[in-house]
Amino acid sequence: MRTLKYAILGLVNRKPITGYDIGKEFNFQLAEFWNARHSQIYPELKKLVDEKLLVYAIEVSGDVLEKKVYTITEKGKKEFLKWLNKDEPMEQTPKNIFRLRMYFSSNLDVNTRISLLEHQLLQHHERLSFLYSQKERYDIVPPVDSDDFGDFIVLDGAIIREESTIKWLENCINYCKNRNEV
Repeated sequence: MRTLKYAILGLVNRKPITGYDIGKEFNFQLAEFWNARHSQIYPELKKLVDEKLLVYAIEVSGDVLEKKVYTITEKGKKEFLKWLNKDEPMEQTPKNIFRLRMYFSSNLDVNTRISLLEHQLLQHHERLSFLYSQKERYDIVPPVDSDDFGDFIVLDGAIIREESTIKWLENCINYCKNRNEV
C-alpha cells in the first residue's frame, strides 16, 4: 500500500496546497508519527495527478516564481475516504535503535549505560516540552468534526508516549544506579 499517497491526499483534502508546503507539514504537523522527504513527495504528487486524484493550478508569484497548487478531485476524495474508513490490524512495534542497544547493554560498563540513558532522558524531556508547547494552542478539546481534532488527539498520544518513555528511562537509570551501589 502506498501510505504516502493517502497522507498527501489527506493534506490536500484539507486545503489546496503546494508540494513545498506538503513537505513542511511532514516536518512539523505529521513529524510525530509520519515522515516523508521532498524526494518522495514530488514523485508521489506526479502519480496522484496521473491517477486523476489531484489536479493543480500554476500560480505565479513575483516576476518568475511559479508554483503548483494542488487540489483534490472528487475521485481523490472518494479514494481517500475509502482508505480512511478501513480498519487496520495493529502494526508491529516500530524499530528503535536505542532500545536495541539497551537490550545488549550488558556489554557496557554501568557508568556508560547511565550516561547513555541520561542523554536519552534529556532528549525526551526536550521533546515533551515541545509537545506541551504545541498543545497550548488548544484551550479546549476541538470539535470532533474539525481538522484540529485529529492534530489534538495525535498530539495527546505523542505526549503520553513521551511521558511513558521518560518513565521507562528513569526506571532504567534507577536500576543501573542501584546495581552500581551494591
